Amino acid sequence: MNIRTISIADAQTKLKQGAVLVDIRAADEYRREHIENALLRPLPQLQAEGLPDAAQQAPCVIFHCKSGMRTQNAAAALEQAAGGREAFILEKGLDGWKSVGLPTLIDRSQPLELMRQVQIAAGSLVLLGALLGWLVSPAFYLVCAFVGAGLLTAGLTGFCGMARLLVHMPWNRRLQ
Repeated sequence: MNIRTISIADAQTKLKQGAVLVDIRAADEYRREHIENALLRPLPQLQAEGLPDAAQQAPCVIFHCKSGMRTQNAAAALEQAAGGREAFILEKGLDGWKSVGLPTLIDRSQPLELMRQVQIAAGSLVLLGALLGWLVSPAFYLVCAFVGAGLLTAGLTGFCGMARLLVHMPWNRRLQ
């Protein structure tokens, strides 16, 4: 059986019939905002351990992420994790759910997702380095090169030094 995309309306029908919604995003993303009653199982954990216990008896599983991209990219792994039961990918994910006016649980006291913090910090450093390089000294262009090298390393190896630093910041204490 191939995993298929399901519309929000059809997903609601399936949920009323006992389907389980599984959120494959990272825990920090889930804590900030999620669909009520969605079970959290980050993709790496799902691949290693399978479905959460609460989903084991469900006749149908609907996986979702923020926009639908992660679930689409991991379709084969999600199908395997579903273990032969009927499985779907929620069309447009959490963003699609919200776009039709359905409620989510939001906790604005939670810090921004770590990767968004990395994007903000990297973008700020590149902009600052470029401005200082233009206005003060060309040596500041090295800041841009340093950030670029860090992003390249993160993309190639999966190790993001900036994320490792940001997770220890005071506003991120809840993530540890």
